Amino acid sequence: MELSHQARGSYTEVTANGRLNMVSAPTLRAYVGEVVASGSNRIVVNLAQTTFMDSSGLGALIGCLKAARQAGGDLRIAAVQPQVKMVLELTSMDRVLTSYSSTEEAFGNE
Repeated sequence: MELSHQARGSYTEVTANGRLNMVSAPTLRAYVGEVVASGSNRIVVNLAQTTFMDSSGLGALIGCLKAARQAGGDLRIAAVQPQVKMVLELTSMDRVLTSYSSTEEAFGNE
């Protein structure tokens, strides 16, 4: 999985390219943890290029959400692909991790 991030005004966009599974989940969690530790507590994870996610990946996203909230911010997800959306819905985690169609929409005018 390839990860990158970019400050976008009031939030930081983390782009995750590849499969979010038991191999890459710890990497995502550590990466977002570093972004939060650097002072960015409003995170949008762009999943446009993430075509697969398993339970480990879901756990990583929840861990990232927890890290952002403990820092006083929030984490949102954007551009969710069909398989990832299905996992979120089957586990009812779509109620916790609200998805947005784009990163710009995730924090809107907040």
